[in-house]
Amino acid sequence: MDCQVIKQGAEGKLYLGEYNGQRCLVKERFVKKYRHPELDAQLTKERIRAEVKAFGKCANLGIRTPKLYGHDLNERKIYMEYFEEAETAKDYINNLLASEEPNVEGKLEVLATSIGKILGKMHENNLIHGDLTTSNMLMVPRDDGEKELVMIDFGLSKGNNNHEARGVDLYVLERALLSTHSAAPKLFSTILKAYTEENEKNSEQTVAKYEEVRARGRKRTMVG
Repeated sequence: MDCQVIKQGAEGKLYLGEYNGQRCLVKERFVKKYRHPELDAQLTKERIRAEVKAFGKCANLGIRTPKLYGHDLNERKIYMEYFEEAETAKDYINNLLASEEPNVEGKLEVLATSIGKILGKMHENNLIHGDLTTSNMLMVPRDDGEKELVMIDFGLSKGNNNHEARGVDLYVLERALLSTHSAAPKLFSTILKAYTEENEKNSEQTVAKYEEVRARGRKRTMVG
């Protein structure tokens, strides 16, 4: 069947394809010609294995991601569930802010709380996402008409119980929200509140590390 490309970047592309006769989303990583072929193959396989492992861990934790149908290390591909009517959390937030519908603040609070709880559960179980932005989260319609948060793109994920790594995850998300959703300044504070409630065991040390990382980031920005 013809491939319908959904998204393409420097690392790879997402397109509609088939797996065992089933329509699915295919994530294919590009060959990096500037790398030694053996090193490129090794790094790509490590990335794919890490992403597949993250899918499995999320499933065990009850965190929704696309269903994983299969993967091919030699072809550099992951085959996963495709959500026909989904939109990114980025578009969902921006559409809400541009709308005149009632209770926009309430809906944003519900979303931010969901993000915080999911991230808290991930970190509590030593799973670092590595690229937390609202473009890497989907809002998927449910049968009851509401939308459910689905985490995607675990290509930079890793298993890590280090508070620094968790703090960096939080900082990356905060920076993404500031640059993309400046019209919704309460998003991150709501996320952080839900995060600490979900991850009571580790949140104090993690938030302290996040604040250290944030201070370093501000210092770099000031120094230039």
